[in-house]
Amino acid sequence: MDYTALTAAEISAGLQAGEFTSEAVTQAFLERIAATNEELNSFLHVNAAALDAARDIDKRRAAGEQLPPLAGVPLAVKDVLVTTDMPSTSGSKILEGYMSPFDATVVAKAREAGMILLGKTNMDEFAMGSANETSAYGPVKNPWNLKKVPGGSGGGSAAAVAALQAPLALGSDTGGSIRQPGALTGTVGVKPTYGGVSRYGAIAMASSLDQIGPCARTVLDAGLLHDVICGYDWHDSTSLQTQWPSMAAAAREGADPATLRGVKIGVVKELLSEATQPGVREQFEAALELARQAGAEIVEVSAPHFEYSVAAYYLIMPAEVSSNLARYDSVRFGLRVEPENGGTVDEVMGATRAAGFGDEVKRRIILGTYALSAGYYDAYYGSAQKVRTLVQQDFNAMFEQVDVVVAPTSNTTAWDLGERVSDPMLNYLNDATTIPANLAGLPGLSLPVGLAAEDSLPVGLQLMAPQCEDARLYRVGAALESLITARDGKPFAAQMPSDFGAEAGA
Repeated sequence: MDYTALTAAEISAGLQAGEFTSEAVTQAFLERIAATNEELNSFLHVNAAALDAARDIDKRRAAGEQLPPLAGVPLAVKDVLVTTDMPSTSGSKILEGYMSPFDATVVAKAREAGMILLGKTNMDEFAMGSANETSAYGPVKNPWNLKKVPGGSGGGSAAAVAALQAPLALGSDTGGSIRQPGALTGTVGVKPTYGGVSRYGAIAMASSLDQIGPCARTVLDAGLLHDVICGYDWHDSTSLQTQWPSMAAAAREGADPATLRGVKIGVVKELLSEATQPGVREQFEAALELARQAGAEIVEVSAPHFEYSVAAYYLIMPAEVSSNLARYDSVRFGLRVEPENGGTVDEVMGATRAAGFGDEVKRRIILGTYALSAGYYDAYYGSAQKVRTLVQQDFNAMFEQVDVVVAPTSNTTAWDLGERVSDPMLNYLNDATTIPANLAGLPGLSLPVGLAAEDSLPVGLQLMAPQCEDARLYRVGAALESLITARDGKPFAAQMPSDFGAEAGA
C-alpha cells in the first residue's frame, strides 16, 4: 500500500481499524521526503524523532488507549512556528540554528493530539513574499512543474502536501500565505477567523494580520486539522473565547452537494479583472456553474473599497514589520556580527541586521519605519487604517445579501522561478484577491477547481465568510469539492503527476 497517497482521513481510519501502523505510515513519508526534497527544497529540517513518536502512538493504541482522531497522522510544520526539538528560523539567516525554549500553541496542540511531526517547511523570509523565493535557504519548487514557483510565503507547506511528502501541514496567512500557495499547488488552504487559532509561538510579521491555519489535500482533511488547532489560548491576547463547532463535521455535511440548495454565493466583481488569466477565469466560472446547477444562487456583489486594499495592506503590514523585527538586535538571540575592529552596540546591531536580513525584509522595514515616522503617521498609517475599516464595511454590506463571497484565489497560475524577483510591485499585486480577508479578519478557504487550459497548472477558488463562520466555508467548500470530483471522475489531488521531476523536465 502506498501510504503517502492516502488522505489524512483515510490514514486516521486505517490506524483506528488496525489496518496499518503509524510507524509504517511515518516511515513512508520520511522516505518520500528523502527521495524528493533535494529537488523541491520544501523541508528545511526533518524530525529525527518522528519514528520514535510514531512507535509510541502504536504502543498506546495497542494497549487499548482511546486516542484523538489524528493520533499517528504525520504533520509538516511551517518554519514560522517555533518548536523545542527542531530549529526555528522563519526562513532567515538571522535565526539560523535558533532553538526555541517552548512550542507554539498549535504545535503543542498537535503533539497532544498524537500527531507525528515530520519536520519544518521552507518559507519566504519572515513570511515576506508571494513565491517562496526570498528564503535564505533557497527557493521551493512547485511539484506540478519544477520550473514554477509554489506561491508564498507558505510554499514549503503547500508543496510538501501536494508532493505527497506530508498529508497535512500548518501554515500562516498574513495576506494570503496559506491560500495563494494552495491555489498554485492544487491543495486546500484555510485562513481561519482572526483570533480563532492561537498565534502564540508564531514568529511575528504583522500581528494584526497574521493567522495560523491548515494546509491539506481535501476540505475534510483541513477540517480535521482545524479542529485540533482552534480554540482559546490565554497566551494570545487576541484569541477569541468562542465555542467553535467541528469543522470536520461541517465538511462531512457539505460532502453532499444538496447542501448548496438555496445558498447565496456572491461573486465580488472588483476581484475579477483584466489581470485575471483566461484559464483561471474559465475554471472559476465553471465551478460556479456547477454550484448553480446544484441549486446555489450566484449573484454579483460589489466591494468598492477593495481597490485600495493592496495599498492599505502595504502600509499597515510594513509598519508592524518594522516594530516586530526590531527584536533582532544581535543582543538577545539570533545572529551576531562583530565589525572587524569591534564597535558600539549600535554598530554591532547594524552589522548584524545588514548581514542577517534579506533584501525584501530590509525593504519592508524601511517602508514601515517611514510610514510610522513623525509627520507621516497620519498621512500613511492612519489613512491605511481608515481604508481597513471601509473594507470591513464592504464585507458587512455583501454579507447582508449573500452567505459567502467568492473570487479566484490567485489571478494567475504559478509563474516561472525568478520571473518576478526584480519587480517587487508585481509580487505585491499577487495577493490582490486574498488581502481583503486579512484586513477584515475574516475566514477564507481556497480549494482547487481545475487546471488552466494555457499551462495545465492548478486554479484555486477562494471562499470567504463572515467572522466566526468558518464552518460555513467548510460546508460550501466540501460541496464544491464533491461536484468537481464527480465532474472529473477522481479527486483533484489524484491529478498531479506522480513523477513531478519528469513532468517538469518535459
